[in-house]
Amino acid sequence: MNKKRLIQMIALGIKQIRDPYYHGFAAQLAFYFLMSIVPTIIVLSQLLGIFSVSLEALGDLIQRYVAKDVADVVLKLISYQSTRAMNTVFIVITLWAASRAEFALMRIANYTLTGGRSTGNGYWRERIRAVKTMAVTLFTLAFGLIILVYGELIIELVAATLMTTIGINYEVNMFWLALRWPITMALYFLMVTYSYYVLPSHKLKFRQILPGSIFASVGMLAVTSGYKIYTQYISNYDILYGSLAAVVAVMMWFYFLAWALVLGILCNKVWADTKYK
Repeated sequence: MNKKRLIQMIALGIKQIRDPYYHGFAAQLAFYFLMSIVPTIIVLSQLLGIFSVSLEALGDLIQRYVAKDVADVVLKLISYQSTRAMNTVFIVITLWAASRAEFALMRIANYTLTGGRSTGNGYWRERIRAVKTMAVTLFTLAFGLIILVYGELIIELVAATLMTTIGINYEVNMFWLALRWPITMALYFLMVTYSYYVLPSHKLKFRQILPGSIFASVGMLAVTSGYKIYTQYISNYDILYGSLAAVVAVMMWFYFLAWALVLGILCNKVWADTKYK
């Protein structure tokens, strides 16, 4: 990509982002993300129960990346045990609620990629499609957690097989520590890429969504890293606002995550528009 094309992409991006439709959209998405936390965690805990995975892994992840005051509330939610008869009902209801954020992303993706001509193919059709997308996203998250929990055991089994067959020996713990986070990041990137593929009503080719997927993934990683620094070092000094500061921090985290996702969609649009210029 040459300098001239980069300038064209930035100019087109600024021109489109000035559209009034984008004003406040990141705040709207942040609100939907916040409203989706509870149903998402409930469904995720149910999925982990199906795979017989201890909820401690999910709890450790929450404690690591979420401020303490918010984490205490969330941990109480995942410790709730519903009856078997209610599991299916809970999953259906919570999937519908959690998919509201996906639905909002679908609308902004359609609006961006069609140049403002359309936001979708009808409310109910897009809403059901959002539920399916959210279900796949949750299965990806569950699979990522399973890899984190059982990955070392899997590698130990593979190592034992290699030692008995071809005599290869290596340190499993060091290998797993080096491998598990790249695997997690790969799953994370694939989840973003999948969302960008299924969100628009008009399907795009993989190479058309790759630039935005990379941009959004890097942006979301940077935002999440900043939030993690806050939870580790700064949140302990929030004496004045107390628990309110934790809620505000979560909202700001979601706000910037929303901007990363929207700018990723916009990146795909301007990349395609400047390809043959």
